[in-house]
Formats: sequence, structure tokens, C-alpha cells
Amino acid sequence: MFIRKSFVTITVSLMVVVSLSAAERQPAGRGASPEAQPQEQEQEQEQEQERVTHPFDREWLIAHAKELATQEFSLPQLDEDNPLNELGYDEYRRINFDQDAAIWARQDRNFTLDLFHPGFLYTTPVKVNLVVGGTSRRVLYTTDIFRYDEEVADAKSVTAEGYSGFRVYHPINESTRYEEFLVFQGASYFRAVGQDQFYGLSARGLAINTARPEGEEFPYFTDFWIERPAEGAETIRLHALLNSPSVTGAYQFDVSPGSPTEVEVTATLFPREELTHYGLGAMSSMFLFDATNRNRFQDYRTAVHDSDGLQVVMENGEQIWRPLSNPRALQVSSFKSDAIRGFGLIQRHQSFNDYNDSEAKYEKRSSLWIEPMDDWGPGHVELVEIPTSQEVHDNIAAYWQPELPLQPEGEYTFRYRMHWGAQSPVALDEGRIVETSFGRHLDTENPLFVIDYTGGANIPNVMSDPDAVTIHAETSEGHIVSVSGNVVEATGNYRAYVQFDPDGEDLSELRVTLHINDKQWGETWLYRWTR
Repeated sequence: MFIRKSFVTITVSLMVVVSLSAAERQPAGRGASPEAQPQEQEQEQEQEQERVTHPFDREWLIAHAKELATQEFSLPQLDEDNPLNELGYDEYRRINFDQDAAIWARQDRNFTLDLFHPGFLYTTPVKVNLVVGGTSRRVLYTTDIFRYDEEVADAKSVTAEGYSGFRVYHPINESTRYEEFLVFQGASYFRAVGQDQFYGLSARGLAINTARPEGEEFPYFTDFWIERPAEGAETIRLHALLNSPSVTGAYQFDVSPGSPTEVEVTATLFPREELTHYGLGAMSSMFLFDATNRNRFQDYRTAVHDSDGLQVVMENGEQIWRPLSNPRALQVSSFKSDAIRGFGLIQRHQSFNDYNDSEAKYEKRSSLWIEPMDDWGPGHVELVEIPTSQEVHDNIAAYWQPELPLQPEGEYTFRYRMHWGAQSPVALDEGRIVETSFGRHLDTENPLFVIDYTGGANIPNVMSDPDAVTIHAETSEGHIVSVSGNVVEATGNYRAYVQFDPDGEDLSELRVTLHINDKQWGETWLYRWTR
């Protein structure tokens, strides 16, 4: 399972350093010692590095990425004999950024930055640059801004060509407290949270050959340019250079923390070779179990997942809900559209009782919604589900796969808006699917699905007329045995019961829609059943 191994290795690496709860810091101007120097000032540690300074704007970065695409691919790495390569998980966690050295800590910029130490899984040095007044200035590597526990004190004397990433703070929840809300670290991975949210799923700059027999290719953000925000700013602009054997790219991120946190992404790609399988708006998540497969796990918790479903809005406005699964074998699903309106991995269960986990806070994990800001043309949303027996592994991927390939020596720009928050911005008030449960029908072996929709009590005549709602159910294999429905008095949800007989088949695609007066009401429920 080479594909799964590479996918898991990279995604887990992102999760190692970032704590589940947002880190806190005093507002700008407080808590910084007089001796500490913000990272944009001269650093006093002697080192054989050149501070690179040059004019910078997006056009410069695009030209740089275009020129890089004409060159042979090369990825910087720590030297083979660098002791940082040998750091283990526990050792790496004993190296922490000195909060007093945060970038802009003494300025009222409404944002501050921390830097991540290289080593452990992070062996590709990342160059970080600050942009002020159109001029870029390299943040040189120094160990003076880190605190080393006694067990890893030797790492302080080791040099490197860059950091492994950074994280951004903002008073996202309270005006008197700075909290971490955005992090870039590992390949092209990054993630964010909205107000009162916790880190969960991750985004990727670009997915290439995910779940393909030839193995997945992981592009890297190798260089960042961070524009200094104005005083009191509510948005911060970041730029990144993407590089991989197949493609280079110039990325711009306009990040506005809040409820939700919004990130406007502009990506200009320059393929080195033809790209036929690439994913835009790519994201990775974890799904271990819920009410559909809990019988496979001996666990005291009710559910364990960072996301519980894929939501898609098609060009005609149809809203699709596809509950996630933890399959017994790798599976890939496609949802075709000529002009996708949006898609995302969503965490709809948002109550402690949905999980019964007092530490992980799954009920507060952020959802991520992707909204194209220009015409992406025909293609499909691709959902990849990978078997896993542990919650530490990301086993879910989703992205938009355009129909047309990218050609070498071409230039392609894609724009989209990311919404990091509790729900997608297009979530329905009525007809939103909030629960999918699975069981067996009485004394038979026939699978029975129970689907709950919000707002059922508001359906006209639903209490007195059994035909007020028509349930349409289809299956690709086997046959539908029966359908029925009712309003659940305790919740006001409409509950649909769908029983089907697989007729000996091992896999079947199911589709359920509800109709009122011959018009569809609520979301379309899709599910892949496997034996």
C-alpha cells in the first residue's frame, strides 16, 4: 500500500507540532522582554548566511515561478549528517519558539508570527521573507529564538538554511488575547480555524496523483513572503512558491480571521510536464467511525472523526451530502459537474455527546468549504477514503479534478475562497442531513439506513398526511425493499428509513431524495455501501 503510506506520512507530520487548542499570547506590546528582538530586526547570532533583499510583488513571484519551471527540479534538504535529521517525536517537542521573539510582537499590527524549528520529519528548510513597502527581506535562521530543553541542548549549535514553517496569531476570539489560528508546515499543507474552533482537517496547495498506482507526488511550499499588515489590520497577505517534479506555482493567500476565517487563494501554475490528475482546493481529514460503522470498534466514544461528510453544490444548485466512511479497502468516488459551485469536508456533529471525548474536542473541529471565484470548467469532485484503524492517521482526501489536463510550458491561474468554520456558508436551515445511522432490518440481513433531515416538523401537513413527503430511493446494485418516514417528535427532524437487498453484491451506490408536491426538498443523500 505505497499510496496510503505516503499519504499518511505527510499528513501525520503536520499534526505533530500543532496543539489541538489554540495557543495564546498577550496583545501586541505586552510581555516582550527588553532584551528580545523581534525577528524583523537584525539577529545577533553569527552565521554564514546572506540576507536576501529585493523588490517584491506578485508579478515578481509569478515570473520567478515561471523561470523555475524551466529548470530541473531540486528540493533543498538538510545535510545527511545534520543531527536535526535524527530528532525523534519527543525530542522535537522539547524545542519551542520563544514567545518574546515573535514577529511584530511590539507593534499594533493585529497579527504576530512564530517560526517552526527544522528537524524530525521536517527536513526541507523553508525560507521565510518579510515584505515591507514592496521590499522583501529574508528572515535568517537563528537558534536564539528557540528554547531548548536540556535533553536537546545540542540542537542549539546546529545550523540550517531555513525554518520548517510558521504560524500566525490574531485576537480571533477576544480583543485582549492573541490566539493561533493559521499554520503552514510540511509539504504544501496548511490549516486554519474560525472563531471558537479547534484544528482538525488540513488544506493542501495542490494534490497530484492522489490514490494513483504510480504513487502520489507531494508539492512543497519552499519559500514564503509575508506582507507586514497595516496597524489594526483585519487581513494578512501571504505569498508562497510551490515546487515539485511536475509543476511550480505562485500562490497568494489573503487571510481574514473570524467566524468563519476566510482565505482567498490565487494560484498560478506552471507545469513542467502534462498533469492529468491534479486536485484544486485539496484537503485532508480523518474519519475513524460514527453511527454507520461503530460496531467495528471497541471504543467507549460515540464517534471519532475530524469530518463526517462531503458536501457538494452542483451547477444547478442541487446540494449533495455524502457521509464519509472508513472502508475495508481503498475507494475513490467522483461527483461530476460542468460548473461546480462549491464543496467541502464538513463536521456537522457539534455536541460533546456526539463524541463523548473530553480531550480531543471533535465537536469543535473546523469544517472547510471551497468556493471557486472564477470558472473552473467541467470536472469532478474526487473523494478518496483509505482504511485506517487509528485516529492519528488522516485517511480522507477531497479536491476538485478539472477535466482538462495542464500542459507543459502553459500558465494557469485558479482563484477560490476558503471558509474555515463550524458549517459551510450554504448549509440549509431545513432539509440538511444531520445524521446517518446503519443497521439490519429486524430478522433479515438486509441493510437499513436511517437518515435525519432538519426542519421536518415545518413540512406542511406532515403530521396528518402520510403522503406529505415522497421518498425516492435508488441503488446501483440489488433493489430497494422498502422506504418510510416520520417526524421525530424529540428533535423535529424528518427521518427516512431505507431498506435494500444487495442481492449478493458486495458494493452498491445508494441515492435518496425527498419530494414535496413533486419538488425536491432538502439535500440529496448519497452513500457507497460495501459488505
